[in-house]
Amino acid sequence: MPKWCFNYDSGEYENIDENGYSTDRGEFVYNWDDSEYRREREEEEENRRREEEERRCREEDDR
Repeated sequence: MPKWCFNYDSGEYENIDENGYSTDRGEFVYNWDDSEYRREREEEEENRRREEEERRCREEDDR
């Protein structure tokens, strides 16, 4: 699902998917702000790490 991101080449905000495809332009863009996607991936990774740590702690407590 595309996010509302800034395209530095056009100077406008556009709907751009994670791969850089602008649904507004119908083409890939290469100079755009992907910080929302990066932040989302970092949050997902942090949540995965936290869940894994919690699982390990539960397993150790069960021993």
